[in-house]
Amino acid sequence: MTTSAQHSKSRVSYYYDGDFGNFYYGQGHPMKPHRVRMTHSLIVNYGLYRKLNVMRPAPASFNEITRYHSDDYINFLKNVRSDNISSFTDQAARFSVGEDCPVFDGLYEFCQLSCGGSLAAAANLNRKESDIAINWMGGLHHAKKSEASGFCYSNDIVLAILELLKQHKRVLYIDIDVHHGDGVEEAFYTTDRVMTVSFHKHGEYFPGTGDLRDVGAGLGKYYALNVPLRDGVDDITYERIFRAVMGEVMARFQPEAVVLQCGADSLAGDRLGVFNLTTYGHGKCVEYMKSFNVPLLLVGGGGYTIRNVSRCWLYETSIALNVDVADDLPMHDYFEYFIPDYKLHIKPISTLINYNTSDHIESTTAQLLQNLKLLPHVPSVQMHPIPETQDGIVKTFDQGLRRDHQNEDIRNSQFDKDVAVEDAGEFYEDREPEARNTFSGKRQASPPIADLPKKTRVDGE
Repeated sequence: MTTSAQHSKSRVSYYYDGDFGNFYYGQGHPMKPHRVRMTHSLIVNYGLYRKLNVMRPAPASFNEITRYHSDDYINFLKNVRSDNISSFTDQAARFSVGEDCPVFDGLYEFCQLSCGGSLAAAANLNRKESDIAINWMGGLHHAKKSEASGFCYSNDIVLAILELLKQHKRVLYIDIDVHHGDGVEEAFYTTDRVMTVSFHKHGEYFPGTGDLRDVGAGLGKYYALNVPLRDGVDDITYERIFRAVMGEVMARFQPEAVVLQCGADSLAGDRLGVFNLTTYGHGKCVEYMKSFNVPLLLVGGGGYTIRNVSRCWLYETSIALNVDVADDLPMHDYFEYFIPDYKLHIKPISTLINYNTSDHIESTTAQLLQNLKLLPHVPSVQMHPIPETQDGIVKTFDQGLRRDHQNEDIRNSQFDKDVAVEDAGEFYEDREPEARNTFSGKRQASPPIADLPKKTRVDGE
């Protein structure tokens, strides 16, 4: 008998690795991978994991990451360490690794997990095993082909889109991070098979790109849309322009798959952000794109007030599942981060002025809709089936060699899927799933969450 819960579980997949929260950019750095562990703790303690198809993704291989990134750049990330960086001074400068993008322990493994989650999620959608796939470890949209940027080293989004293009003629990328999605836009600036749409703060703000007049080039002309916004944008203003633009994009571009980067630094009170969105307003974007019933990949991104990041991504996971969640937070390991109200949803900052006037929003929307009218046509792509053997592997090899000799065009063979499925018994409201020691490669059972050392909070968290 198929219950609605079983149906929901089979149609929303969630990718997470317990090691991801262990990575540490360094003292005082605003990027904290720990926020993904906090999000996961909320997903577990709200009970949402029971309705999700929970998967631990295989780390992305060197060959998979270099489908986009240059070999020399990824070799550098693989070999550089905090104790040998003096030997890589010239390369560090060439690849923009330094202050904003520091070298830290396990840097390459960090990239492997972030990319592995987005690649596995994209492959899951390609196989039509889910309607929605989620990787909150991903969304690192600033990384370039041979350059780190904006706390991002490897661009998991570009890799995921390339994976989706194997089975989908057109892929739409949407970015609701407060910063412009420059790395993804750059990767697909000259193609008509990927449309990029970025809603962001523009003008005297990192990375300084994403002007309204930047529309793509060559075959990709008018397939890049940039929505520059001003400080203090609120829920009503954001939803107004988002629906107007994205409704027209969906009608004209007709994507077969959508990637939505859910950067949470566009929320009110973010340490680096300047917008005034609530979790409700941010979630409206997920809700609206979900309504089109097109395969949807949700990834993380920015977000530097980490208690709000975890609130936002938990709420958007619930939207993906069509599950209502209580505003009162359940008891969990990071409960003290949410003082004083211990609520899921945040309020806008009443003193923050919204500089996005009606005239500004109307003129910006009008220009964007005019650009969309200039799209020549919906691209027609001749798709060729990817040859594969049973389970996506070469049958002549024995079981022990299956992973090494599977078809390189197939991400996650049946063998990969079998070993990645998380046993439901590993998830408890007061305990993390079995964790791995990232740097030794050994597996060990995690202590109960309550026994884990508490992280010292810094201002703004």
